[in-house]
Amino acid sequence: MEKEVILQKKWVVCLLAMVCCGLWGSAHPCIKIGYKLFAIGAEETAAQILFAGCRFFLAGALALVLGSILSRKILLPKRSSGIKILQLAMVQTVIQYLFFYIGLAHTTGVKSAIINGVNVFVSIFVASIIFRQEKITRRKMIGCILGFIGVVLVNLAGGSSIDFHMQLNGEGFLLLATVAYAVSSAMLKSFSKEESPVVLSGCQFMVGGLIMMICGFVMGGRIAPAASMSASVGILIYLAFISAVAYSLWGILLKYNPVSTVTVFGFMNPVFGVVLSAILLGETDALGTASIAALLLICAGIYIVNKGDA
Repeated sequence: MEKEVILQKKWVVCLLAMVCCGLWGSAHPCIKIGYKLFAIGAEETAAQILFAGCRFFLAGALALVLGSILSRKILLPKRSSGIKILQLAMVQTVIQYLFFYIGLAHTTGVKSAIINGVNVFVSIFVASIIFRQEKITRRKMIGCILGFIGVVLVNLAGGSSIDFHMQLNGEGFLLLATVAYAVSSAMLKSFSKEESPVVLSGCQFMVGGLIMMICGFVMGGRIAPAASMSASVGILIYLAFISAVAYSLWGILLKYNPVSTVTVFGFMNPVFGVVLSAILLGETDALGTASIAALLLICAGIYIVNKGDA
């Protein structure tokens, strides 16, 4: 009970959610670095899926190892959890990331980031309408709209433009990926009532990662370090660490808090992404007044959603 109360405190939710967003924000530039180290081209979707599969399989193993160390006991799934783990693996890892990687290859980075920002809205709608886990309120919608405007601003801050052309295997697949993310968030919250979110995250990553590795290999994908072995392995381990820690923490927060309270922090992902891309990749064009305005709008949106129902 004490653990539940602590994890429901606003400052704890904010701190842990921001850690998750910071890790996820670092994923975008680190994936680019990983592609360079493994010589994976922008058009090599099969190799990207194989690379992602390796990352997620390793993330699953890492999540279980770290979770076992922290809990001082070996974390293993219950026999009755097999179907739940497979369902999560298919929705959260396989379907979401297959649609994401294919869609990303057929649209611009700006449009993909903005579409990805829609997942907060979709997560709240799915949790409210399909899973009946909470209610949609005016305050939540206002907060989400402010956050989404911030996402649009931060992605247009570098002078990029956006058109309204859409294609199924591009923007359409990215929208399907956001739906998969929303459904998986609600599923994780529901399944966590009877199972550790760390176990669920770790096992589903291993199963989903293995499926993605097989898919990528069958599609013709091949990967091998093209530069320093230590640097290549290091970036892969770090990417696995991102998924292992961020998704496990996110699952723990979803277990003890409403979906909207947690997922609204997802608007911070592109902010961290822009800042960390500027630091790691030298992409400083997007930093400026618009990015500061975007951050303020996103913070306002998060505050409004977490303040309480109107």
